[in-house]
Amino acid sequence: MKNIFLLLFILFTALQAKEYKAVFDCSSSDAGYIKSRMWLINKTMNMIEDSGDKANFVITLHGGCVAMVVKDYDMIVDEKDLSSIAQAQKQLTHLIKDRDVDVTVCAMSLAANAIDKEDVLEFIKISPNSFVDTIGYQNDGYALMSFK
Repeated sequence: MKNIFLLLFILFTALQAKEYKAVFDCSSSDAGYIKSRMWLINKTMNMIEDSGDKANFVITLHGGCVAMVVKDYDMIVDEKDLSSIAQAQKQLTHLIKDRDVDVTVCAMSLAANAIDKEDVLEFIKISPNSFVDTIGYQNDGYALMSFK
C-alpha cells in the first residue's frame, strides 16, 4: 500500500507543470535592442507554454528603456528610432493585454527623461523606484534577466 501511494505521489509530481518565473529588467537606450527583447520575451513564453509549463513574467523599465511606455513617444525619440520604438510598444502592449505580463516603469527614470506620469500608457504601472520592485521579485524567486 505504501508503494502505491509513493508511486502515485511520484506520478502526480511528474505530471505537474513547472512554473518559470522571471523579471526582465530593461535599462537599454538602444531602440532596436529593446524591440528585439520584447519579441524574445513573447517567444520565450510561447516555448515554455508549448511544452506544457507556465511562464510567469514581469518587466521592469528604467533608464533609456522608458520611452516605449509614452503615449506620444515621437516627441522624445530620435527619428531613426521611431520604427523600433513603435514595434517595441506594440509588442509590450501585446505582452500586457494578451499574455498577462506585469510591466512597471520607474518614476525616477520618467522624471530623469522629462516624461510626465500623465503621458504614460494607462495600463503601465508606475513605481517610485523600479529597483525596489526588481529586488522584491528576486526575493520571491523570480530569475533576473537583464537588458542593458
